[in-house]
Amino acid sequence: MDQQLHFITFATENLDRARAFYKEGLGWDPLMDVPGEIIFFQVAPGVVLGLFDAEKFDEDLVSAEKTSGVSGVTLSHNVGSAPEVSSTIEKLVAAGATVLKPAQAGAFGGIFHGHVKDPNGIIWEIAHNPGWRIDNEGKVVFA
Repeated sequence: MDQQLHFITFATENLDRARAFYKEGLGWDPLMDVPGEIIFFQVAPGVVLGLFDAEKFDEDLVSAEKTSGVSGVTLSHNVGSAPEVSSTIEKLVAAGATVLKPAQAGAFGGIFHGHVKDPNGIIWEIAHNPGWRIDNEGKVVFA
């Protein structure tokens, strides 16, 4: 199997609330939006974030178990400076996110970061990592 990832999809308890947060609150443009079912956002070249209505998600899995939120996962958004971490967190909060960890120096790797939870429970890390960059070929480079 090729070392690639194209879709990251989360079961979403309230698709309308997710739509409001990402589309209206953050100003993201959906790649595709199927009301009552799923909304997709292109988040990187060849990578899509999908927010799938939880009931439809469970139907698709053909599982008797109910999907219950996201646990042990963060989506990370890297920015160019420590002040930008704080201002991005402020924008997320204005859109409806809840601060879990205010912007601060990280305990690991020399980063400055903070964490917020979106209205459906997805945790976002907003970080400035001076030892991280993307090269001209799109590969992540750690210093």
